[in-house]
Amino acid sequence: MSHDITSNAPPPEPPPPIVPVADGDAPSRGLTQDEKTWGMLCHLSALVGLAVGGFTFLGPLICWLVKKDESAFIDRHGKESLNFQLNMLVLALLTIPLVFITFGILFFLPLAVAVVAIVMPIIAGMKANNGEEYQYPYIVRVIK
Repeated sequence: MSHDITSNAPPPEPPPPIVPVADGDAPSRGLTQDEKTWGMLCHLSALVGLAVGGFTFLGPLICWLVKKDESAFIDRHGKESLNFQLNMLVLALLTIPLVFITFGILFFLPLAVAVVAIVMPIIAGMKANNGEEYQYPYIVRVIK
């Protein structure tokens, strides 16, 4: 005896299509544009500090202190930027005397630090504005 069991239930719905993400783009993970903008400002505010006497750590410090409790994304970017700027300050304080001690032979060291201190926050700011996480390479993270 064969029983033909038919169901009146509709067929299951197919899963949603997978949308490929372009190289370099990351999903925003539900971040608001305000969070992305503040994450970017945590990094780019250091460049303003260059213009006002080299206090590059003040901008990231202010951004981080003002917004750290509002968003984990801003908190992470603020700490990362502040750590990077503190590392750059230490490197500048170490390399400038080396130029004088070596009678100018190591003149390129402070220049290299300056280039890194300008280029890296721009890269990090662009990543933050895209909603991506970013960690500066080869730095000591004093603020955890």
